[in-house]
Amino acid sequence: MNVNLTGKKALVAASSQGIGKAIAIALAKEGADVTISGRHVQTLEETVKEWAPHVTGRLTYQVCDVSDASQIKQLVQTVAGEDEHLDILVNNTGGPKTGTLTTLTDSDWIESFELHLLSYIRLLKEALPYLKKRGGRVLNIASVSVKEPIPGLMLSNTFRPAIVGWTKTVAQELAKDGIFINTLAPGKIETDRVKHLDSQRAKAENQSVEDIKAQAEREIPLGRYGQPEEFATYAAFLLSEANTYMTGQTLVIDGGLTKSL
Repeated sequence: MNVNLTGKKALVAASSQGIGKAIAIALAKEGADVTISGRHVQTLEETVKEWAPHVTGRLTYQVCDVSDASQIKQLVQTVAGEDEHLDILVNNTGGPKTGTLTTLTDSDWIESFELHLLSYIRLLKEALPYLKKRGGRVLNIASVSVKEPIPGLMLSNTFRPAIVGWTKTVAQELAKDGIFINTLAPGKIETDRVKHLDSQRAKAENQSVEDIKAQAEREIPLGRYGQPEEFATYAAFLLSEANTYMTGQTLVIDGGLTKSL
């Protein structure tokens, strides 16, 4: 199976750390020229400095707050560049805040909608003219909450499933242009986000973080948290031309955690 991405141009949103960073590095290792993005220039600079010497493709960065439509437009135009093309788009954001019906405010809902759903729509709309030129691959990062609601994560349980419906719908529209779009839904991948959620649960339940993690791992059939690099392997396949016949689909990468069909 050939996932060689030499000559491909990729944009990975929210990619200075965690899953986004792992995907960007995986694509660059396969030869793609990758632009990472995020809100904090120092973190982006550190990521490029750390990894640029160890990848085959070119690794660069652009600062962008994906809750801002004007910044998204500028980001995509900059990455497309003078040759005005883009081959790969990865839609990603940080995880939604925790909360329940009674604790979340109207502002929380509006902010999460703009960040966790509308940003994906805006990024694809801005990238579409460039993706159409040679066909392309788009990947949306969601969560296992698309299959089973997660206690305390009402925003995720609302907007992540919306990504799945949007992906399925837009795949029908873009297939004629040779554009493939899919969603990957991570379970317990060992990132700062998951560590933060474990820490919050430990505090709420008056337990140690180690105990919380051990409990979680016992619920995973494979018996451990996944690693970002493992998750990125699946992303690299879906974003490569080795994927010739899958679009509009959602794949759960969770070590067997979710029980739903």
